[in-house]
Amino acid sequence: MVAMIPVAAQPEPPTFDAMVRRKGLAHLARKGFPPNRPLPPKADIEPYWRACLPDLHQAYGGVCAYLGIFLERVVGGGSVDHFIAKSTHAGLAYEWSNYRLACSRMNSRKREYSDVLDPFSMAPDLFFLELASGRIYPNPDLDAPQMRRVKETIKRLDLDDPLCRDLRTRRYQDYLEHSLPAVYLKEKSPFVWYEADRQGLL
Repeated sequence: MVAMIPVAAQPEPPTFDAMVRRKGLAHLARKGFPPNRPLPPKADIEPYWRACLPDLHQAYGGVCAYLGIFLERVVGGGSVDHFIAKSTHAGLAYEWSNYRLACSRMNSRKREYSDVLDPFSMAPDLFFLELASGRIYPNPDLDAPQMRRVKETIKRLDLDDPLCRDLRTRRYQDYLEHSLPAVYLKEKSPFVWYEADRQGLL
C-alpha cells in the first residue's frame, strides 16, 4: 500500500453502478464521446467519480496507493486517481477497477503519465527503504527491466524528495520514541511497517 508495496484490489461497492458508472456512461453518450476511445483534447466531463471517494477511502483503509500514508478524510487530502488516464480511455473515467486512492500531491504528480507501476499488479519487494534517512530505492537484486520501472516510478512521483523522506523517518521515529504498537505503524504507514518488519526492526 505504501510507496510502494502491492495493493489488493477491492470489490466494487453495491452503489457504484448507480452512483457513478451509469451516470457517467450516459453523460458520455450525451456528449457524443465513445466510451472505448480517448477523450477529445480539453474535453470536460462530469466528475461523478467523486461520489465514490468515501467508499474508496474505506475500501483501501484510507492509505494512499503511491505514498503509503493514511489520509484523514477531514483534511480533504484524498482523491480518486484514474490509473489509466481519462484522456486515453473515456469509459474508464467511471470504472471502479481503474481507481486508486491517492493523496492530492501524488495524483498531481502522476497526472496522465503511464510510466508508474500499478500497485494492483506489482510484485512485492521492488522498493526498499532506509529507515534512518527515509530514502526509498530499488531492490538491488532486481533484473534490468524491473529496475528501470522502479526508478521511473520513483522519479515520476518524486517519492524520494525531502518531504517524503522526512515523513517516513518521522513515522518510524514516532513508533520507536513513543513505544507505539506495531499495528498502529502498519495502519498509518504500511510501507514503513513492512520495511521495518522485513529488516527485523519491529
